[in-house]
Amino acid sequence: MVIFGIDPGTALTGYGVIKVANNSVSCLDAGVIGTSPSLDLSDRLESIYDKLCEKMSLYKPSRVCIEEAFYGKNVHTTLVLGHARGVAMLAARKSGAEVLEYSPREIKKAVTGNGNASKEQVAYMVKMILPNAGDHEKTDTYDALAVALCDFNRAGCAALGIR
Repeated sequence: MVIFGIDPGTALTGYGVIKVANNSVSCLDAGVIGTSPSLDLSDRLESIYDKLCEKMSLYKPSRVCIEEAFYGKNVHTTLVLGHARGVAMLAARKSGAEVLEYSPREIKKAVTGNGNASKEQVAYMVKMILPNAGDHEKTDTYDALAVALCDFNRAGCAALGIR
């Protein structure tokens, strides 16, 4: 099974692709989709959508998992993040994969055991769980892999009848 994780954003959208086989997991691909702040929002969203579709077409995931938006101090930023989540969800739906959402707290807890973990702690644990994930400059990459790992943990537990 292939699980595709997405950490949406309009400047940087992280993606992580993991493969599950015999209850073990490995990284197939991970990175960020960057857009220029000089572009109109519609152009940025189109770029994110096109690149996500390209990656999903390549890996053909059975599950695509997206981090839910959290309300920050800036309402405008939260609203713009919603646009990026929307195009990510559309790309996921168009790929034919099952689409799932997880809260940031749920993701952090699944990967680190602590729902309040820092980005550095998440990145460290992702590297421990997926040693073949490589080194990435942007934490968005590790966040996206963490989303996919959260689903791996949830899907595995559900298959075993554990909640």
